Amino acid sequence: MNAHIPVNNLLPAWEAFRSATNIGPIVDEDHYQRMVSTLEALLDEAAGDETHPAMQLVDIVGDLIEDYETEHHPLPEVTGIQALKFLMKQHGLKQSDLHEIGSQGVVSEILTGKRDLNIRQIRALSERFKVSTATFV
Repeated sequence: MNAHIPVNNLLPAWEAFRSATNIGPIVDEDHYQRMVSTLEALLDEAAGDETHPAMQLVDIVGDLIEDYETEHHPLPEVTGIQALKFLMKQHGLKQSDLHEIGSQGVVSEILTGKRDLNIRQIRALSERFKVSTATFV
């Protein structure tokens, strides 16, 4: 759809919104911290309701934060095994808790690099930890 946007009405509304909220491209670390706080407040307001109007702002603010973090706080490259070890620690899991990828011996071989994760195991881990399959590739 190619609708005409009345820019003369849009710009004053944008300026009023930006001035009131400070939502816009992140310019420095202080602004970044304020945007993170804004995101947390929006998420609290939505309380998990994906249809809540605040969720549209969550998407916008989240994208602005992601853009800033990508440039200023890049994550180190990690292997799938490093990601798995981190997730295990974060969730308080032992090798024997990962029955969906195999026996404790199989898990041990994977964690020590003697064996690679296969597609079935990657899918199972992705489902268990609710992360992208790319996390383990």
